Amino acid sequence: MAVAQSNLVRKQFLISEESVAKLEKLAEARHISASEVVRQAIDSYDPYQSQEMEMPELMDLVSTRLKEAISSTKKANKKVANTLKLLDHGGGK
Repeated sequence: MAVAQSNLVRKQFLISEESVAKLEKLAEARHISASEVVRQAIDSYDPYQSQEMEMPELMDLVSTRLKEAISSTKKANKKVANTLKLLDHGGGK
């Protein structure tokens, strides 16, 4: 997304050395300037995005997270059951 030069305002920000390295790496990989990476990041940033999700998108997210939680719970239950069997059979002694 090219920005007309007359619309630009110079600003200075303090960022960590790690952020500078990441910025330079992103710019190089995309063959754009570091300034353009920052402009694109600002344009795409929306802290309220999760509050503005459409219902189907939100339901997909809930479904995915629920499946992950169920799978994790099943694995944990299996480990607990195996541990209890070992303890019942004297495996813990």
